[in-house]
Amino acid sequence: MNTPTIVLTIAGSDSSGGAGIQADIKAISALGSFAASAITSITAQNTLGVQGIHPVPTEMVRQQIESVMDDLHPQAIKIGMVCDAAITHVIAECLRKYQPTRVVYDPVMVSTSGHKLMTDNTIATICRELLPQATLITPNLHEARILTGHDLNTIGQMEQGAEKLSNMYGCSVLIKGGHLNGNEMCDVLYDAQENNLFHFQAPKIESRNLHGTGCTLSSAIATKLSQGCTLNESIAQAKAYVTRAIEIAKDMQIGHGHGPLWHF
Repeated sequence: MNTPTIVLTIAGSDSSGGAGIQADIKAISALGSFAASAITSITAQNTLGVQGIHPVPTEMVRQQIESVMDDLHPQAIKIGMVCDAAITHVIAECLRKYQPTRVVYDPVMVSTSGHKLMTDNTIATICRELLPQATLITPNLHEARILTGHDLNTIGQMEQGAEKLSNMYGCSVLIKGGHLNGNEMCDVLYDAQENNLFHFQAPKIESRNLHGTGCTLSSAIATKLSQGCTLNESIAQAKAYVTRAIEIAKDMQIGHGHGPLWHF
């Protein structure tokens, strides 16, 4: 067997297994790469909600990242939820130290109901230190609104927002349109290398089992990038994988609330 590519995920732990580190590891493994992890926070949560969250001490976050980078030399990094400015700063320092070439950041800033999950200071630190070091960021409409300062209710507004964020931070930007009205979902990519816009469309699947969709998509993109695919190819293949994972899981009953995707 050929040696698989290695993907490091830096994110929070979800005790229910549907999102966060657990979803990342499943997606990376299902797509044929080896998953390493650095945990930023430990959460107590299930399909009904989040019952508790405990940030990991910053030096332990640093040690986890350095341990993986010094030995495993991952070909790509995925970053998920960061709880506070101190952890954000440590992650940014590690990125500056190791200079990875493929970094996918899913800026988990807003809950499903639209409430901010972090302070304005943390968001400012992310914008200043983390976004400029990313290859690709994957905000949803709520997160893109926070980052741009504008409502994004149409595909045209998503295009403007993606280009604006790319110009601000020098990275490619994929704004996810899953919350748009209609039967079709459209994600908008502004590719910073090609200075061009691209659309990724898929039918909207009616399902209550969507927990961890953003984590899964960003991990799948990072995995495909690690395997040598272009950014466009990585996003297209990752979206096809997520669509299949939603389709398989839509009739499953895991927990009593919003269940997870099926990654395998």
